[in-house]
Amino acid sequence: MAGHSQFKNIMHRKGAQDAKRARLFARLTREIIIAAREGLPDPALNPRLRGAMASARVANMPRDNIERAIKRATGGEDSALYQEVRYEGFASGGVAIIVEALTDNRNRTASEVRTAFAKHGGALAETGSVSHQFVRAGSIVFPVDVGTADAIFEAAVDAGADDVQSSASGHEVLCGVEAFNTVRDALEGRLGSPASARLIWRPLMDVPVSGEAAVAVLELLDMLEDTDDVQQVFANCDIADDVVRRFGT
Repeated sequence: MAGHSQFKNIMHRKGAQDAKRARLFARLTREIIIAAREGLPDPALNPRLRGAMASARVANMPRDNIERAIKRATGGEDSALYQEVRYEGFASGGVAIIVEALTDNRNRTASEVRTAFAKHGGALAETGSVSHQFVRAGSIVFPVDVGTADAIFEAAVDAGADDVQSSASGHEVLCGVEAFNTVRDALEGRLGSPASARLIWRPLMDVPVSGEAAVAVLELLDMLEDTDDVQQVFANCDIADDVVRRFGT
């Protein structure tokens, strides 16, 4: 019985991983479609598309999937009209959250996001009520083995970036929105393709949360990440690493 139970647990985890991978590919596909529709289908002439394709490759998305997404955008195979929408809200402990989504049905997406907040002790708020606690910025992330912290910092300064945060997991180069494409292209030419390059909402100040409030925030973030139409989620919470690790097990 123990072996059977263990097998079921393994299969359950594999199923969850497969579902997460499918959601990730769906998000990447939507971003590629939007990028290709807004600009030229040639990534060399379309910075957003180039960034979306780079993120897809880092996620090991098959090349055929990437090419199909571009064809869907430019060949009329996809009639869905995706819209970019942003939701703002508060979680337990006064944590501020920004949710970015790409959707072909605003009512459906709003309902799913509102349900996630309500289920975990949070609430949606009016647009603008949360975003003032964040600053819009460009984020370009490179693997840790690309170079030393000093080397990345030097390259970032030369490219016109504002800051670099290096850790055991990688190097994140931060820059202003207006400089994003220029900085990314300069760093890509010097360091190679980044692991990710995107516009983010960077918290001006983190809110420390612990205990049940921390768990509620993590559950809310997890549920939002699992929502099909959601592309990115940003929060200004400061939660102890051990709490995050226990939540993920």
